[in-house]
Amino acid sequence: MAPSAGRIALITGAGSGMGLETARLLARDGATVVLLGRRQRVLDTVAATIRAEGGTALPLAADVTRAEDVARVVEQVHAALGPIDILVNNAGSASSVLNPQWLPHDEWRQVLEVNLTAVFQLTQAVLPDMLGRGTGTIVTVSSLAAVNPNLLGGAAYGAAKAGARNFMTFLHNTFRNQGLRAITVLPGEADTPILDNRARPPEPEERATMVRPEDVAEAIRLAVTLPQRVVLQEIVVAPTRQRDTSDDLEISRWAGAPADAAPPA
Repeated sequence: MAPSAGRIALITGAGSGMGLETARLLARDGATVVLLGRRQRVLDTVAATIRAEGGTALPLAADVTRAEDVARVVEQVHAALGPIDILVNNAGSASSVLNPQWLPHDEWRQVLEVNLTAVFQLTQAVLPDMLGRGTGTIVTVSSLAAVNPNLLGGAAYGAAKAGARNFMTFLHNTFRNQGLRAITVLPGEADTPILDNRARPPEPEERATMVRPEDVAEAIRLAVTLPQRVVLQEIVVAPTRQRDTSDDLEISRWAGAPADAAPPA
């Protein structure tokens, strides 16, 4: 029997990158995957790919920062499939301004809403079923920026990912004896679409040695398919080779700075 046969997995940020690859792997293992993201057309394409590979997928467009959207999605999944066994909090967002000297308040709030508040809202929505049944797995994709924050991700991103890691540790400490597995995945620099929004997007040869989305997906797959008696509380997925980011950090320092504050060219 496939290791995830019969289980229902809800994956946020499933339209691309780590979320997409995680959905494909879990579907191959027999899980019914619920694809969550903002763009229905993109999710429909991912669902078609999964079905072509023999899997089962339900694409649902939603804004995970809106509590009413989260409640609607969980109700839809209950009605169509049943209770959620696996939640993968993967949706992420970074600000365009990295330095807190000039970071707009609306960008700060938006990054925390996607990377932290959404994790809380989705977790709160699935906890009653998981605790009531005495089993369930919640995986949150945090970042090594949670433990080593810098200007590559920016002030808001590092703070949000650290908050998400803290929240997952809280879940682990509080509910492990009620059957809940709370797992944090901490990827290092990864070749995902979010890099295109960096102050200096890395060149193809730099991306070649980075973590790839499928690497993180394999780590998530391992964590959720191990027997329920085992929890991999934290998983670090980092590139073997560490590149020199000193130029990137300096460029990021001045992204969004007012004209009179930027260093001379």
